[in-house]
Amino acid sequence: MIREKLYEGKAKIIYPTDDPEIYLTHYKDDATAFNAQKRGQIPGKGEINCTIASSLFQWLESLGIPTHYIEQPSPNQMLVHAVKILPLEVVVRNIAAGSLCKQTGLTEGTILPFPLVEFYLKDDALGDPLLTRDRILLLEVATPEQLEQLQQLALLINQHLIDFFKKCDITLVDFKLEFGLDHEQKIRLADEISPDTCRLWDNNETDPQARILDKDRFRRDLGKIEDAYQNVQQRVLTQIAKLQ
Repeated sequence: MIREKLYEGKAKIIYPTDDPEIYLTHYKDDATAFNAQKRGQIPGKGEINCTIASSLFQWLESLGIPTHYIEQPSPNQMLVHAVKILPLEVVVRNIAAGSLCKQTGLTEGTILPFPLVEFYLKDDALGDPLLTRDRILLLEVATPEQLEQLQQLALLINQHLIDFFKKCDITLVDFKLEFGLDHEQKIRLADEISPDTCRLWDNNETDPQARILDKDRFRRDLGKIEDAYQNVQQRVLTQIAKLQ
């Protein structure tokens, strides 16, 4: 039975199921960058990202982090708890890269003295602007209590992921998280954790371009995008297997 989709984003399609508290997420091969100004396809990306995200969600759940993950019924599909996504992108930065360098003048690769947590409004029409705490409260996109919880969760997830990727010989430069509220108004980590949403550098490479294992290969037309994503998947699954 083909159901009418609830929502389609740049990388995923959300479908309802027979249970109103459960959604089916379909991961696409579509790739976008610069607020969808650049578009393309990465063959196999949907399956790779879904598998990586499923593995990391299950692992984070085992560490006490509430996520929307339920199960992965097929390679590019994930059953998730139905959540209302908070209209905030939570970005955690450990090393200067991307927009942080453009906006501050920091040199790419500068190790930050502390993890930097930033909040961006999820609004394509406005270009997903960087928000201050007071602007978040002004727009009423999160309560003060929710904002504090998001900050704490982001820092905790960051520490877990830094340690995890280090064991994969990968440096976690920065990453984007999204959170949602379930039917009990509990905050759950949602969306995905993948090379689409993380900057990942190969510790075995010193060349600034060869070390890139994430969507920056697509953004910068560096080629070998599928190879990089598959590399990350292999390392993540190998490390997950060691933890089981």
